Amino acid sequence: MANWTNEQQKVIDTRDRNILVSAAAGSGKTAVLVERIIKRITDEENPLDIDRLLVVTFTNAAAAEMRERILRAIENELNNNPENVHLQRQQAFINNANITTIHSFCLGLVKEHFNDVDLDPGVKVADEGEMALLRSDVAKEVLEDFYEEGSEEFHRFVAQFESKNSDAYL
Repeated sequence: MANWTNEQQKVIDTRDRNILVSAAAGSGKTAVLVERIIKRITDEENPLDIDRLLVVTFTNAAAAEMRERILRAIENELNNNPENVHLQRQQAFINNANITTIHSFCLGLVKEHFNDVDLDPGVKVADEGEMALLRSDVAKEVLEDFYEEGSEEFHRFVAQFESKNSDAYL
């Protein structure tokens, strides 16, 4: 068992409410959250099923690490109590657990309720290459609109950034 700080122990022990854990990199957030989840699913009086929790991180790597650590912790608990049917179920449920990134979670909500938010059900998150192209296209379109407008203020703005006889993007 780890030696938790008072703040970490409070996160682990808090019940009957949602929590948000925000702390610096390397401060033990993942370990604390895994401990909290394990305590919740192994609670003697009111055990939860892992697939009833929402665990949101910011990166795919963090979500995968969280899932792996939780699975290892469940397996460790099962080694101590191999006949525990609830833990066996948690081991099976881990694949359906909602341990994901904020982007994936929100995209899932949008896809599930696309007609409520009036969006195409084929909506997706753009990758970095697509975003670079979109930014470039939008920038060109905005510049063209301003050139067509031809305001003196815009021309002074451009003059601050142009190189020699060209205002082409460098």
